[in-house]
Amino acid sequence: QVQLVESGGGLVQAGGSLRLSCAASGRTFSSYRMGWFRQAPGKEREFVTAINWSGGSTDYANSVKGRFTISRDNAKNTVYLQMNSLKPEDTAVYYCAATASYGRSWFETWGYDIWGQGTQVTVSS
Repeated sequence: QVQLVESGGGLVQAGGSLRLSCAASGRTFSSYRMGWFRQAPGKEREFVTAINWSGGSTDYANSVKGRFTISRDNAKNTVYLQMNSLKPEDTAVYYCAATASYGRSWFETWGYDIWGQGTQVTVSS
């Protein structure tokens, strides 16, 4: 069973950048689809981006397209989220998620089996 630990969150000014990391334990990391979700106070958890096992296929929410980039290093069991041109509306707790199932939607929270504890990202105006 893969376990996930996010890091890299923090406070940044609007227009700035942050890189989140999600380190996974377990030898089967390379077979997992990985996703990033976020949840702002009082709002539902929402899809941000996802990547397939090889890194050859990705998807992004319209709100982050062109600003955020997901990548993975299977040798390091880590997935990254590079966030540029951050906006105050990007403020949220960011969660890393994983699934070994390729039969589910990767845009939905129910498409994932394993979640990290989350890392706070705060963008000041």
